[in-house]
Amino acid sequence: MVKIKKSEIKAKNIRHEMLNEMLRLSTNAFGLVAALAWNELIKELVKTYIQPFAGKSSGIISLLIYALIVTGLAVGVTYNLA
Repeated sequence: MVKIKKSEIKAKNIRHEMLNEMLRLSTNAFGLVAALAWNELIKELVKTYIQPFAGKSSGIISLLIYALIVTGLAVGVTYNLA
């Protein structure tokens, strides 16, 4: 009987670990999708509102502004989560 209980406990622990891992992976996947959506939004905002003011050769300036916006968001989100 002792062996049966130990194996039942191990099976429950494995199921619990699998569910936790699946939840973690799903959460990370949704986080990635959200990050990609924000990435596209920021790119479009820079292309629509910054590039017309900087001229046709605004590639580096637009990328710099984009990088600053993304870095600011990453720092802000990380700071609030920590």
